[in-house]
Amino acid sequence: MESARTIALPSGEEIAALGQGTWYLGEDPARREQEIAALRLGVDLGMTVVDTAEMYGDGAAEELVGEALRGRREEVFLVSKVLPGHADRKGTVAACEGSLRRLRTERLDLYLLHWRARWPLEETLAGFTDLMEAGKIRYWGVSNLDVIDMAELTTLPGGDAVAVDQVLYNLFRRGIEWDLLPWCREAGVTVMAYSPIEQGRLLKVGALGAVARALGATPTQVALAWVLEQGVAGIPRSGSPDHVRQNRGAVDLHLPTEALDALDEAFPPPTGPTSLEML
Repeated sequence: MESARTIALPSGEEIAALGQGTWYLGEDPARREQEIAALRLGVDLGMTVVDTAEMYGDGAAEELVGEALRGRREEVFLVSKVLPGHADRKGTVAACEGSLRRLRTERLDLYLLHWRARWPLEETLAGFTDLMEAGKIRYWGVSNLDVIDMAELTTLPGGDAVAVDQVLYNLFRRGIEWDLLPWCREAGVTVMAYSPIEQGRLLKVGALGAVARALGATPTQVALAWVLEQGVAGIPRSGSPDHVRQNRGAVDLHLPTEALDALDEAFPPPTGPTSLEML
């Protein structure tokens, strides 16, 4: 089964709108086989964007992904991230090479700066350029950068090649709708949402459950479908095959106007600018 929903990168390449996150995966040996099975099932079901980072479990998540994708690398759009402390020119290259070793691959489809810290963006951009020229990454992007940072980034030499901004976005965290999301749409930058169900906390809200019951869906599926309805890609984490199947159901769920209105009432959109939130 292939994903029925895709989202376009600035290059025009289409990727699955609903992918798989790996934060906290690979840290419990007792769950390893189940987590590998979940990732493989997700690929089977068309959730072929797999997102990880050198930070996750200090590389353990990347090692898990590398094992899960053995023999299936070409089916997946693989994403990882460089820690800000490594993000000078040479450090970015070295960090990527470490991720490639753990992931058992020769290239990443997308490499992100995990968040902005002490190194100038020019340094990280230079590292990304070196990696692209070496064929070790196909695209580069950023994570947790707000609209001011994005505007600065795109004024730098080569900065307008940014493909993705991956940010915290869900029904609880709608602040990007005021300025960052419109800015990215205008600039042609793809937005990717991490923690699209707020690490499960959203699922306890009664109003979300009521919408889900009316649609014959689960709260998880409604929360994920809502993100997709905004034209934003989602990368929910799941460590079990049952949860992967549930997540996949969001791809086929289209929310009617009355459901969207009910969600707006329960989770109001922003009425002014707010600082970018992070987890």
